[in-house]
Amino acid sequence: MDSLANHFLIAMPGMGDPNFGETVTLVCEHNDAGALGLVINRPLDMDLGEVFTQLGLSTTNAQLAGSLVMQGGPVQQDRGFVLHPRGGEWDSTLAISDTLQVTTSQDVLAALADERGPDRVLVVLGYAGWGAGQLEQEMAANAWLSVAADPALIFDVPVEQRWRRAAGLLGVDLKQLSSYAGHA
Repeated sequence: MDSLANHFLIAMPGMGDPNFGETVTLVCEHNDAGALGLVINRPLDMDLGEVFTQLGLSTTNAQLAGSLVMQGGPVQQDRGFVLHPRGGEWDSTLAISDTLQVTTSQDVLAALADERGPDRVLVVLGYAGWGAGQLEQEMAANAWLSVAADPALIFDVPVEQRWRRAAGLLGVDLKQLSSYAGHA
């Protein structure tokens, strides 16, 4: 299987794992060693202002402070990730595509608080991780649909619409899918 980096994983309606039911996960990295992804549609009961406070930062931008923070997955839920368009110089950044990157260093959050950071961001705590071959097995078991990632879905679509809209990128209506998969 080719790399699924820069793809959305769309949980099938029958997804049995409560960590991933009705989720859209952006695959940030996928290689022979495994995969790392960030759920982009599961808001936590906290906003970015609370994250800033925990880090000793403050901002005068009320809209930014009120931004939702996502639960990126069940692994290391205290680890932060900032999804944003390409650009900027940060200490620890991974390019996901020509237009999208993820930064894990706190300097991007400090820049955001001072209104020197990226114009568009999605802050995520925790991640989804798969060992070697695990994601490929889940794909073969029809646990996920996949489609090339569209940054507009991350930054422009309301959280509660992302799961259905991601499937719509494939022309799929999730209401029409069975929760059971078959194999010929």
